[in-house]
Amino acid sequence: MDGPVDLLVVGGGINGTGIARDAAGRGLSVVLCEQGDLAAATSSASSKLIHGGLRYLEHREFRLVRESLAEREVLLRAAPHIIRPLRFVLPHHDGLRPAWMLRAGLFLYDHLGWRPGVRSRLPPTRTLHLRTDPAGGPLRPLYRLGFAYSDCWVEDSRLVVLSALDADERGARILTRTRLAAARRTGDLWEAELEDTGTGRRTPLRARALVNAAGPWVAAVQALLGRPAGRRVRLVKGSHIVVPRLYEGEQAYTLQNADGRIVFVIPYEGAFSLIGTTDVPVSGDPAAVTASAEETAYLCGVVADYFERAPTPADVVWSFAGVRPLHDDGSADASAVTRDYALDLDGPADGQEDGAPLLTVHGGKLTTFRRLAEDALAKLLPRLGRHAAPWTEGATLPGGDIPGGDFEHFEAETARCYPFLPPAMRHRLCRAYGTRIARVLGDARSLAALGRDFGGVTEAELDHLRREEWARTGEDALWRRSRLGLHLDADARADVGAWFAGERAPAPTPASVRPG
Repeated sequence: MDGPVDLLVVGGGINGTGIARDAAGRGLSVVLCEQGDLAAATSSASSKLIHGGLRYLEHREFRLVRESLAEREVLLRAAPHIIRPLRFVLPHHDGLRPAWMLRAGLFLYDHLGWRPGVRSRLPPTRTLHLRTDPAGGPLRPLYRLGFAYSDCWVEDSRLVVLSALDADERGARILTRTRLAAARRTGDLWEAELEDTGTGRRTPLRARALVNAAGPWVAAVQALLGRPAGRRVRLVKGSHIVVPRLYEGEQAYTLQNADGRIVFVIPYEGAFSLIGTTDVPVSGDPAAVTASAEETAYLCGVVADYFERAPTPADVVWSFAGVRPLHDDGSADASAVTRDYALDLDGPADGQEDGAPLLTVHGGKLTTFRRLAEDALAKLLPRLGRHAAPWTEGATLPGGDIPGGDFEHFEAETARCYPFLPPAMRHRLCRAYGTRIARVLGDARSLAALGRDFGGVTEAELDHLRREEWARTGEDALWRRSRLGLHLDADARADVGAWFAGERAPAPTPASVRPG
């Protein structure tokens, strides 16, 4: 067996890929294994927001909101192609929180993330008179007062893929469709076996440290490792529905509900509106969750309280659900459970006989993944006898090095370089790949040069996703690397699936995994 790697990360969601990226950038040899596709579970089933968490202020989670707001600025600079500012309209509901409370909370929200020398790129809150402001147009006439505030939208699953890609390019090994089959401590090492979920083939691996970032499966991995569950994790399902676009304009809406929750209505994929989310405690297999009829009716009902033209369950064109593995803080209400994270490290400092450390990740959210990774490395590096400074705060993600973060200018330059691209396709490609768009298009000088067009996605792009981004199926390409599944008809989706089935190259399955 070859020499050990420094770090084995279990879980290919946002936290696992973020930790792998940070560690690889500090010179550690890293292997990440994911039993399915990258972002196949929770990390592709979010509300697609990089935000401070306005409603967390009510639960006095000021540190979490402050950290999240600071990270919002960091991530906007790091990935201006997949992250963009989004303006939210918060109508005042006479029967719920008073207007002064909303304005005070928004004032705090505007200023809590302030840091010396860092100027926010997002406009501040302003008061809206909804009877005259265009933002009030879709709303029922009884809503007269509102507020507009700023947060950011993100393509969540691409954030995961780009983090994995950055880790890979810095030397990490990213093994999708590979599960941790067994692991045990032997002295100062973890002796593990990784199993290809397609072939059943097992690969031995030794690692100096192991990270359990399995999200909803964190307790199952702890059990596999023979370790106590440790902190309690509460599994909470969040469901979203997608309907034909409810209104013109690029603003989103934040809708209060009498049960204390809020529901977002967000422009989505040009032709649609995304509505979510719910908070429903669940048990059982996290991979089997779906949006229930009750959740769909609930979301439609909240929108109906505010919008003149409200959706019905019959309007839903797609729905999705994900399980959030929240750190259980004892809250009776699932929606009040903290979105903060907790990191548990066991090893010799905790009285264990064997020294190989195990770091277990509980909770977390998209916005704070980079900070979580920094905190994880701060715990792991001393145990590994390594010293390396944090580096990710000023780094861009792949494709994010757009000069000045000026996406509009970048897209205009792309139009000059590739004048044959239809505008909608060009915009989507610029958003998805940023400055790496040439890796998809190559030296093509016509649309035909990109190969077969499946209805907005070409063979050249599918080949790039297969070759560079670990896509192995049509679902990987159409629902996680993109959301093209919403735009293609059933025949086109089947054709993309058939293309992968016929063209797919098998994932590498080496006899052993070598250090990076």
